Amino acid sequence: LIKEVKELSDRYNYPIPEIWIEPGRAIVGEAGITLYTVGSIKDVPGIRTYVSVDGGMTDNIRPALYQAKYEAVLANKMKEQSHQEYAIAGKCCESGDMLIWETDLPKVEHKDLLAVFSTGAYGYSMANNYNRFQKPAVVFVENGNHQLVVRRESYQEMTRLDLSYLHREG
Repeated sequence: LIKEVKELSDRYNYPIPEIWIEPGRAIVGEAGITLYTVGSIKDVPGIRTYVSVDGGMTDNIRPALYQAKYEAVLANKMKEQSHQEYAIAGKCCESGDMLIWETDLPKVEHKDLLAVFSTGAYGYSMANNYNRFQKPAVVFVENGNHQLVVRRESYQEMTRLDLSYLHREG
């Protein structure tokens, strides 16, 4: 087939078309897990119970942009039964900063470790500094071994392009 395309391309003096394949999620989507630490828990009677985490739309904008769906577990309570349904909110204080609207989890408490599955394809590449939050670290884990491959962004690195303004009178 490629030979035929080349012959036709030569015959009509037309450049060979390029074929681009972007495998993205197909390769790494299932591999990625984002870990969050639970902050506060807020129950709105008759509506839902919100769990805030130390991340959100700054490290995973996909739910806000196009309603990507995720599943999660409490990594430190994997053997416990589900207790109730929770909504997982990010730390940006925006109505769109919701990672998961409905997920059944064991009783969630401050400092629990929430693992959100299948975040590997575009999480880091789409991470941003919204509200001046730093980008998270990236760690590869395989067969019980771990390796830090991207360290957490420092505030100094995030603001490195900021210019200081000195007000001068007169």
